[in-house]
Amino acid sequence: MADDLCFFTKDSFVLKSPKKSPLVLRMVVLLFVMVCGVYICSICLRQISTGSTADFLNIGVIQKPCPEPNIEPWEIPYVHYPNPKTYSRAECACNPVRYFAIMSMQRSGSGWFETLLNNHTNISSNGEIFSVKVRRSNVTTIFETLDKIYNLDWLSSASKNECTAAVGLKWMLNQGLMQHHKEIVEYFNTRGVSVIFLFRRNLLRRMISILANSYDRDAKLLNGTHKSHVHSPHEAEILASYKPVINATLLIPNLRQVEETTKKALDYFKSTRHIILYYEDVVKNRTKLLEVQEFLNVPRRELRSRQVKIHKGSSFNHIQNWDAVYKALNGTQYESYLHGDYRK
Repeated sequence: MADDLCFFTKDSFVLKSPKKSPLVLRMVVLLFVMVCGVYICSICLRQISTGSTADFLNIGVIQKPCPEPNIEPWEIPYVHYPNPKTYSRAECACNPVRYFAIMSMQRSGSGWFETLLNNHTNISSNGEIFSVKVRRSNVTTIFETLDKIYNLDWLSSASKNECTAAVGLKWMLNQGLMQHHKEIVEYFNTRGVSVIFLFRRNLLRRMISILANSYDRDAKLLNGTHKSHVHSPHEAEILASYKPVINATLLIPNLRQVEETTKKALDYFKSTRHIILYYEDVVKNRTKLLEVQEFLNVPRRELRSRQVKIHKGSSFNHIQNWDAVYKALNGTQYESYLHGDYRK
């Protein structure tokens, strides 16, 4: 009986599970953990992969968005691919852009010259931007303005719908250029900006234009409106009707001062890539415009301007005290200025 009891107790309280049950349970748990791990890892990898791809694409666009152009090694610093903040260049993104600056002096034909450049489908010259004093108040504001221009974020009437191949501005020597020439030269050489110098050979003609333009600011001969440039022969004739009086005593010192300023500018910016033009040469020989287009490496086009020249013919017809001026310059190094004549 005792044996039966013991047998009963042994069979009743010592429950034997199937041998394979713990193994199956472990396998199920292990499989569940593996599935969860794979799922979590797949989510993490997907997020990392997306972020890395975006970063890679962004870096690629900034560093090397386009294939290398077929150019000479020396040209490489002057070829750019701007990435404007205000719009997308879209199909023009791989169209290389050259940066330039027209350096000149007031009443030297720079306005007329700039209209010729802007007549080109692929050139945008944004005008006399630094005539606004706050933009040239210090080097920082100058650089910020230049960055905006050369990044194609400066919107003006010169902005083109077509692919821009050359972008720049007109910059007068008395608008911060000479004052900050060292910093600007470094900026130009670092950023690959080419310089187009435009001056007048006949400084007496320039003086006539300056005095006449200054007079019209107050007189406003064209129906109460001041115009520095005109687009009709009739308007040009009205403005040319005023004959300024030139101070014959100060004439030669003034001419000499302009010459010295020009020489200084050429010396300050001689380390930049540049071309030197004279208004008279461009007027008489339009092949000069082909040289400019070659300098900017843009397709050759016939360039036109709607502007009409104001002071035509001999200087004799445009100076009220001609006899005093003639006497002051005759027999001097500036005598040739007395005989300058333009047909256009």
